[in-house]
Amino acid sequence: MTDPFYPPQSPIATGLACRCPRCGQGRLFSGYLELVAQCDICGLNLRDSDSGDGPAVFVIFALGFIVVPIALWVEARFQPPLWLHAVLWSCVILGGALALLRPFKGVMVALQYKHRGISDGS
Repeated sequence: MTDPFYPPQSPIATGLACRCPRCGQGRLFSGYLELVAQCDICGLNLRDSDSGDGPAVFVIFALGFIVVPIALWVEARFQPPLWLHAVLWSCVILGGALALLRPFKGVMVALQYKHRGISDGS
């Protein structure tokens, strides 16, 4: 019996969509950041994948790159009180981190699969 052929998937597209890195269709997460044990569609074993702290680091850098210039512009343009800066940017950073962490982790898992960090059973 031959194994089914899975065409190469874009790690960026499948990661951002939170889909299986091998077939591009199955769910990647069972919870907010918890990976499924294996893909429902193609059966890829995702137990061995480990993205480590990479997604969090990339989210911190991305948010810093976006939020700091905007905060400086708001300060120069409107000069709001410090408490408003603290409340506003804390909410923006927390919301941005929660929104970006899952897709960034999906991209890291997909890149790990592409570069053979996750065994596909072959």
